[in-house]
Amino acid sequence: MVNYPERLSLAQTPTPLLPLARLSKQLGGPRLWVKRDDLTGSASSGNKVRKLEFLLAEAVAQGCDTIITSGGVQSNHCRAVAVLGAQLGLKVHLLLRSDIPPEPVGNLFLDQLAGATISHYSVAQFRDLDGLFQHWVDHYQQQGRKSYSIPTGGSNGTGTWGYIAAAEELAADFAAENIDPYAVVHATGSGGTQAGLILGFYLHQVDCKVISYAVCDDEAYFAAKVSDDLTQWQSKYSPHTDLSALVPHTNAGYVGPAYGVAPPEVLDTIKYVAALEGLILDPVYTGKAFHGLIEDIKKGVFAEQHDRDIVFLHTGGIFGLFAQQQKMGY
Repeated sequence: MVNYPERLSLAQTPTPLLPLARLSKQLGGPRLWVKRDDLTGSASSGNKVRKLEFLLAEAVAQGCDTIITSGGVQSNHCRAVAVLGAQLGLKVHLLLRSDIPPEPVGNLFLDQLAGATISHYSVAQFRDLDGLFQHWVDHYQQQGRKSYSIPTGGSNGTGTWGYIAAAEELAADFAAENIDPYAVVHATGSGGTQAGLILGFYLHQVDCKVISYAVCDDEAYFAAKVSDDLTQWQSKYSPHTDLSALVPHTNAGYVGPAYGVAPPEVLDTIKYVAALEGLILDPVYTGKAFHGLIEDIKKGVFAEQHDRDIVFLHTGGIFGLFAQQQKMGY
């Protein structure tokens, strides 16, 4: 029995688990499914809202009136914080990374629409992100406000609870569909979803691998980041739980030129899957991960699981797709 901390009911869950029958047939196996966590809400859609149910509950419990968080200029996480902050009556301040003046499109447009305060910083300035957070914490303290800082992607020990709970939901999905999946596959950027799934399957005793396709950085980075999130969770919530056997499985072979930059073959995969299955992916996260999964199936990486099931966790990102419409050729 897993004892969850306080949470807010912000996500529309459970999300659907749906088969991708036509794609599975074209690829010749394994059987592919998609967990539609892009449907966790409307403007708050995606995986981040699951983490924010616990993070924002902690902020409210501490009597905070201001939320500070960070990310790229098209951050799905920052957009979710902006929208949920407005729903909860909290002031939101976003620290966004961009080396060029950004266009107010996609997620950034929604950040503005939701009334978030936005500070833009260069990549070089972002290297002192801790200093930027501290500057604004001090600023709001001087104004008599109490702020709560959420790290990039909502990925820390508290945020990990979002996908511990999702792992329990997935276990119920598997039972309802009478499947025993070989793996859950997803995109990883800040590592929090990855840490939560690995820990969640362990705590709920679900025998299912977690295969994470990186959208930035390398395997060593995610090994360290996931370990840090798990250590934070263990220290704060369950000091006696032995997590030494939990090792992330990260594939960094499909990162592409850089974070947020999708090569042509990823854009082609997005178009292919949209036309074949009506499944909309994005070029920053899910498109890269799904492209990696398809390519690895074609390469025979999952040949021994030909008759097994693989579940792709769709973590959202549709608003980021809108910001790259021209790159898609439309």
